[in-house]
Amino acid sequence: MSSSVVISASSGLHLAAPSPTPFPDYTGNPDLITPGVWGFIAILVVGIATIFLLIDMTRRIRRSRYREEVRIKLEAEQAAAEAAAAAAARKSNRGKPAAKPTDDGPGAPKWGG
Repeated sequence: MSSSVVISASSGLHLAAPSPTPFPDYTGNPDLITPGVWGFIAILVVGIATIFLLIDMTRRIRRSRYREEVRIKLEAEQAAAEAAAAAAARKSNRGKPAAKPTDDGPGAPKWGG
């Protein structure tokens, strides 16, 4: 029985105590707790620098993407030119006999026609 009396008494004290306000009224100098003009200027500079960095990063990413596209196109053009040259070489060599290796001296054999 004594434990139930203690529990009910403590819960009654909790309800009777005034709750503190989350932000009590401040009666001092507000310039001591606010960032002021210099704080605004600092945040403004950081914001502008962030915007310029984002623009620069976007430009660099776009430039690298364009370089990759150009590289792929150049490789495709080069492969097409090599394929056309190989086809032309095969077409021009149709009536000629195949090349035979010649041994004109020391070293690897040389191919001649």
